[in-house]
Amino acid sequence: MNGDPKAGKVALRAIGLRKNFGDLVAVDGIDLEARAGECLGVLGPNGAGKTTTIEMLEGLLVQDAGRIEVLGRTWGADGDAIRQRIGVQLQETQFLDKLSCYELLRLFGSFYDKRDGEDDVLARIGLTDKRDVHVSKLSGGQKQRLAIGCALLHRPRLLFLDEPTTGLDPQARRRVWEIIEDFKVGGGSVVLTTHYMEEAERLADDLLIIDHGKVIASGAPETIIATLHAENVVEFTPLRPGATDAGGERVPREWEDAFRALDGVDAVLIDGASVRMTASRTQVAIASLFACLDERELGLVDLRTHRATLEDVFLSLTGKHLRDD
Repeated sequence: MNGDPKAGKVALRAIGLRKNFGDLVAVDGIDLEARAGECLGVLGPNGAGKTTTIEMLEGLLVQDAGRIEVLGRTWGADGDAIRQRIGVQLQETQFLDKLSCYELLRLFGSFYDKRDGEDDVLARIGLTDKRDVHVSKLSGGQKQRLAIGCALLHRPRLLFLDEPTTGLDPQARRRVWEIIEDFKVGGGSVVLTTHYMEEAERLADDLLIIDHGKVIASGAPETIIATLHAENVVEFTPLRPGATDAGGERVPREWEDAFRALDGVDAVLIDGASVRMTASRTQVAIASLFACLDERELGLVDLRTHRATLEDVFLSLTGKHLRDD
């Protein structure tokens, strides 16, 4: 492999990636690929090993075992050449507040052999009107776009984005999405970590779900969702006889067993006082549920149904919501 990959060719490959911190196995044999013109999304609960994985791919950590190829090169042999051709946006970036946006881009551009013009980058990230404004005066969304601009200004072929829209309002988040999509259209590759399932489904061509240092699911978002084999997901909060609210108590085991045995139900996951059922036959499952509740004289706080989503698969695989600590 050599040079810039053409569309569809592998831009990033890791094989058998491992990293230990003392007795803790943080990353345990991860394989992954990112292709030119595509986005690889990396999801996992906190402590799953995704940050360690990304830092090894970026050259910030050295792996204990395995091989990493970035644009056909390896960190050990060609680290300086790789740094000239990748862009990195960290989860938190501390800028020099008294520099203007233009001055900051000029400073970052001085680190590279070639770069786009600062004004071109400002236009690309939608900050032309902030050209001479000090960084300290920018909103959170504007600072995030500026961080992405710093990662883009040297025309990288591979872009690492670590939770690029955390804390942004919906409008600012969508502006960042547009920047990422434009980068992909130009043939660039993206490795994205995110805590937003909607973001992962929209931007990622392929996904890795990591837990306990291992890949537990991979593939296109729609392929991963299909592994749930569910027509719909039914969520509800049952009530004890005579109770007026759920009281925050975990659903008793005997109720859980009864819900799991219902016709049309494939799987049951208890989330505190609430129940999440995946159903291959939704109408049958709901009818069976009401019959079960009547038989046990149980009430309902709420009941909702929706098509299976990436969030449902994630919760089924890990037992956690993406933002769980």
